[in-house]
Amino acid sequence: MAKILLEMRDITKTFPGVKALSNVNLKVEEGEIHALVGENGAGKSTLMNVLSGIYPYGSYEGDIVYDGEVCKFNKIKDSEAKGIVIIHQELALIPYMTIAENMFLGNERGSKFHINWKETNDLSAEYLKMVGLKEQPQVLIKDIGVGKQQLVEIAKAMAKKARLLILDEPTASLNEDDSKSLLDLLLKFKKEGLTSIIISHKLNEVSYVADKITVIRDGCTIETLTKGVDDISENRIIKGMVGREIEDRFPKREKHIGDIKMEIKNWTVHHPVNFERKVVDDVSINVRKGEIIGIAGLMGAGRTELAMSIFGKSYGESISGHIFIDGKEVHIHSVKDAIAHKLAYVTEDRKGNGLILSNTIKINNSLANLKGISKHSVINRDEEYAAAVDYKQKLAIKCPTVEQNVGNLSGGNMQKVLLAKWMFTDPEILILDEPTRGIDVGAKYEIYLIMNQLVAEGKSVIMISSEMPEILGMCDRIYIMNEGKIVGELDASEASQEVIMSHIIKAG
Repeated sequence: MAKILLEMRDITKTFPGVKALSNVNLKVEEGEIHALVGENGAGKSTLMNVLSGIYPYGSYEGDIVYDGEVCKFNKIKDSEAKGIVIIHQELALIPYMTIAENMFLGNERGSKFHINWKETNDLSAEYLKMVGLKEQPQVLIKDIGVGKQQLVEIAKAMAKKARLLILDEPTASLNEDDSKSLLDLLLKFKKEGLTSIIISHKLNEVSYVADKITVIRDGCTIETLTKGVDDISENRIIKGMVGREIEDRFPKREKHIGDIKMEIKNWTVHHPVNFERKVVDDVSINVRKGEIIGIAGLMGAGRTELAMSIFGKSYGESISGHIFIDGKEVHIHSVKDAIAHKLAYVTEDRKGNGLILSNTIKINNSLANLKGISKHSVINRDEEYAAAVDYKQKLAIKCPTVEQNVGNLSGGNMQKVLLAKWMFTDPEILILDEPTRGIDVGAKYEIYLIMNQLVAEGKSVIMISSEMPEILGMCDRIYIMNEGKIVGELDASEASQEVIMSHIIKAG
């Protein structure tokens, strides 16, 4: 029988007014990959924050037994000293520092008053090789992609002599190829004796990589499934997560597609720093009333750059091309212009660019449409409150009050607040950039229902997604991007993952 490396016994964690964890139990064997799954707000990240010392001993009830010893971690350094290293969903890397500097930040090589840069760079190169990343240690973090940054975080963890690696949504920002590479890396490390706990909403990846899967629901342990013994299909895991079976992951809708609402012609965007590089190259697309179009492509294809440049030229330089709305050419030079022309852009980065986490739901709800709750530039607080409550009910945002700070919400409810913020502007065209990134299957279904309601009202939706099943399940037409160009257009009836990938490969 394998050795139990970690046991968390009857862990209970309470925040003001909320019991986040209630007598949660978790056992992890040495050398296994153990997945932790559950809906947003189920308590997965809270449990791992207890384990890593982010929530110190004394702020929770229960025991952590690691390597046969009861541990009382008061800070993250205490757990790292035992070889427990956590990598959060939001990567903790500093863009204008090198890979090597990031890898040994807080874990410097050398003496108290002098950093040994040769040792730092040599060790960095060694750990980068271990994770299969072919970059020089002196390269700045801002100059490498998100997939490579994730590998830097893993290399950083290995440099801390990790025995138990905790990864919170490690593939949330990665395309399918990068996700597969990362999961294969975890399997490689498993053969070398590393133990991993992975939190993920991508259930196909969980089934692929995990030896055991523990399901948490509403702060309680529901069950632990074992590969080779139990059914670990996606439908079985979903049943444990939400307490019921979801027969259709993508809700059906009656289609009433009308005339072309917006058309983009010969749209070209240059990189804001490297002016000669075209990130969007002569793109022409259109979307009709009551239609959801998808934009598929690998990371770096130019999808987000296209969306942001359309939305008030909020990305890029030397932008050229034409935008037509209802058959008339319009000139949109700012976000204010975009909103005036009934456009909305729901960013992929809800925490960084979409919401103000330290402010309330009420304030975030009205940020893009202050005119809607003010008179003579004076905000009517009663109207602001009423509008927020209205959207809380419309979108089923789970919160005790709209006076709650957005930063205290789960990912799925944050996403709903972000949608509410833009729906309050009464847009006719919504650009949704990775609208379900990092949220659970139940919350995804609710977002899909909202999308269906929007197009049922005659609005037009452009959806960017890195999840192929989502694109195939929700869109009426699909544009395929590669290296800044449109390389294919498919009707939903003729689209499949294989066909989409074949267009990308042929273009590449």
